[in-house]
Formats: sequence, C-alpha cells, structure tokens
Amino acid sequence: MKKHNYSAGPCILPQEVFEKSAQAILNFNDSGLSLLEISHRSKDFVAVMDEARAIVLELLGLEGKGYQALFLAGGASLEFLMVPYNLMREGGKAAYLDTGTWAAAAVKEAKLFGDTVVVASSKEQNYNHIPKGYTIPADADYFHCTSNNTIFGTQMKEFPSVDMPLVCDMSSDIFSRELDFSKFDLIYAGAQKNMGPAGTTLIVVKEEILGKNGRIIPSMLDYAKHIKAESMYNTPPVFPVYASLLTLQWLKNLGGIAAIEKINNAKAALLYGEIDRNPLFKGAAAVEDRSNMNATFLLNDEAHAEIFDPMWKAAGISGLPGHRSVGGYRASMYNALPLESVQVLVDVMKELETKV
Repeated sequence: MKKHNYSAGPCILPQEVFEKSAQAILNFNDSGLSLLEISHRSKDFVAVMDEARAIVLELLGLEGKGYQALFLAGGASLEFLMVPYNLMREGGKAAYLDTGTWAAAAVKEAKLFGDTVVVASSKEQNYNHIPKGYTIPADADYFHCTSNNTIFGTQMKEFPSVDMPLVCDMSSDIFSRELDFSKFDLIYAGAQKNMGPAGTTLIVVKEEILGKNGRIIPSMLDYAKHIKAESMYNTPPVFPVYASLLTLQWLKNLGGIAAIEKINNAKAALLYGEIDRNPLFKGAAAVEDRSNMNATFLLNDEAHAEIFDPMWKAAGISGLPGHRSVGGYRASMYNALPLESVQVLVDVMKELETKV
C-alpha cells in the first residue's frame, strides 16, 4: 500500500529524488564509484556543489544581487549560534520574535553574545498565533524571526520592514511560497523539510552584512570563510547536498516556487476546509496564522481517537500524531506531498462522522 507521509521531518521527498540518489550511491556519473566514496574535491562533486548553490539563488530570485548560498553542516540549531557570532557587535544588541520552540532556542543562543531583546512572544498562549504590533529597537544589530513554526502550526504571512539586517529561519517552509527574498539579508534552513535529507543546512547571506561586528570568529563558524572556500572549507555533507540538488531540480522543472505555491495552497485549503466543516475537529492555531506546511488540529472529543487512529492508519497514513507540546494531530504538507494524499486524510475525517 502507498504510504501517505505526513512526517514533520525528516519528511517526504519526490520519488525521482529517491531513484536518482539510489543510483548515485551505486554508480555516480558512470564513474564506477559511489557518490559516498568519491572525493569532495573531484570534478564531479565540485560541479554538484556549484550547481546546488546556483540553483538556490535562481529559485529565490537572488541572482546577481550580492548574495551567496552555502551548504553547511550542524543543522539550523548551529545557525542559532552562527548568526549572533557573525552579526552581533561586541557590546551590541539583537532583536528576536519568539513564535515557537525553535525561535526560543535561537534566543537562548543569542543571549550568550549580548543584549537580546524579545520584541514579542506568544509563549503564554502556547504559541498558537504570531504576535503583531511589536516594536523593534532601532539600535539592534539585526532582527531575527522564524517564518514557520513546525510544532505549533503557525506561519508568518507578513514580515516587518526594518533598517537593519533581517534574518529568518525558514527551515520548514523555504521554497514553498513566493516572497520578496531580497528583503532578507540572511536566510537559513535545515534541509530535511522541503529540500533534502537531514545532514545539511542552507544559508543564503548578503555578503555586505558580514565582517562588521569586530569579533574574532572561529573559522568553522565564520560565514565569510565558508564563502571564500565556496562552501567547502571542510569536507561537506556530500550525499545530503546531492539529494538537495535533485530536489531543487525537481522544483525548477515543476515551474519553480510559483508553481508549488499553488499546489500548497490547494492542499492547505482542502484540509483546513474539512477541519472547519467537520464538527468532530478543531484547529489548534489562530486562523489568520495557520501554516500551509503544518496543519495542527484536535478532536473535540479525545475519546474518538480510539476510532479515528485505526482508520487513518488503515488508509496508509503515516506521521500524523501531533507534537507532545500541542497534542492531537499534525499534518505536515511539504512540497513533495501530493494533493491526493491530503484527499485521503480528508476522506477519513469525513468517514469518522458516520461512525460516531
């Protein structure tokens, strides 16, 4: 039976990415060698890295605008540290918007480097909405936000205009919707949501914001050094970078971000429509802030889980239980999840009505 993969991450990827990746592990570029054993300095892999970095800027509309793309290791969690190391001045200040678990983790790391102002937080409401109407200190070295909150199912629909570098953790919704990406000075994202397998992190940074904070930065944490080394200061995560390239090629061939956004909107509309229509369910996040990537919802009567859970499992649905911080269910609808999988879930939700 086909599995309908709603895992929050690592998550579903296009079938062709699995097939091409599998072939590369056996015999990469007809070299007689596996992708897993070739030198990262070889012509074949340098070409992979170069194309991966270039296609990122192409898809985001940032070609020729002073940006560099990097594929590093350490996950988005390491970026919580690297961002203040590279952007916060000695004795400086940073501003953060606290919209979820990962935003709070970023705040924690920034506090190690200097004055870290949380301009607003939805923590007291269990992060069920995106704060609005906050004021950002004019003397902050940068403003940091998280575009999509995987655990709580909220997503920023608008971003503030600021007179300082705008930094965004886009780990769980990058490449999923059209934005003016030139508004952002630094974007980072773990690969394992919309882009590839776990093991690499994408950083897109405007070069002109670097080298201005007066800090001595350890080499492995210095964006400028990684840019100079063309994202190969040390041995890169070869397989995740290659699989990410394949995923981005798939997206480009599909029609790019504009094309996938239409599909993502259709998936979200279908599922949220059923959540709102069906008297047995309710959404967990504020309607105006609902994420198109991660739909969080609850049963109005938790006793119905005894009937509902075997039903969705029998339908071949996987990865649906919600995070312990929210409970209920979480349907992660990343780029590669087909609309047909969402219809299967909606049909099960409708069927539940006939059984209770």
